[in-house]
Amino acid sequence: MPDDVLLAAEGLRGGYGASPVLLGVDLYVGRGEVVAVIGRNGVGKTTLMRTLCGLLQPTAGRIRFGGRDVTAEPADRRARGGLAYIPQGRDVFPTLTVRENLLVAEAARTSTNKPDYAGIFRSFPVLNERERQSAGTLSGGQQQQLAIARAMIGEPTMMLLDEPSEGIQPSIVQEIAGHIRRLNTETGLTVLFVEQNLDLIVSLADRGLVMDKGRIVARLDGADIRSRDVVKRFLAL
Repeated sequence: MPDDVLLAAEGLRGGYGASPVLLGVDLYVGRGEVVAVIGRNGVGKTTLMRTLCGLLQPTAGRIRFGGRDVTAEPADRRARGGLAYIPQGRDVFPTLTVRENLLVAEAARTSTNKPDYAGIFRSFPVLNERERQSAGTLSGGQQQQLAIARAMIGEPTMMLLDEPSEGIQPSIVQEIAGHIRRLNTETGLTVLFVEQNLDLIVSLADRGLVMDKGRIVARLDGADIRSRDVVKRFLAL
């Protein structure tokens, strides 16, 4: 484990009521990394993300973020501490405009400075073009850009993304990967993402974690996560 760990989970267990899903997850993400969590449907990936961000409370184990124990902290406090979460399906406010969606996100800011809208629109120019358009009328790829931009209003140090390619045309997947990588490179944003899209995984991740039956069963280094054959094999587990 590197010295500069931003997020770590130890012995994480949890689920929904009496139904256990996570059965002892150990992981770490170093500051500035882009890490993929891969595996079949139903192995606990979304439950892991919801537990890391605070929407679900673990029944055992510990979560540390930014050097402090956040295991018992609610999701809103973790968000204000720099941990952003974009769920599967994006969850933009469909009846609000693009600009209004971004304004809503200002409530999660701890800084009193005005958000850098100019920088956000440089990263996502289509949002500037469609600033007054209702979010529900955007394409899937544009909604994903809006969800990422909305999260960036809070100036997070880390972003959790659950299947960012879901519902997006294949031709747009690499565009989304480019947006995420650019934010990582330009701002130092750390990223942990759940994904099953092979192209997005191999083009974006620095390394990978393979989940099966509520546990991390394999850890893929940079060479492995960039190998389509290796990743394909683990996606079929």
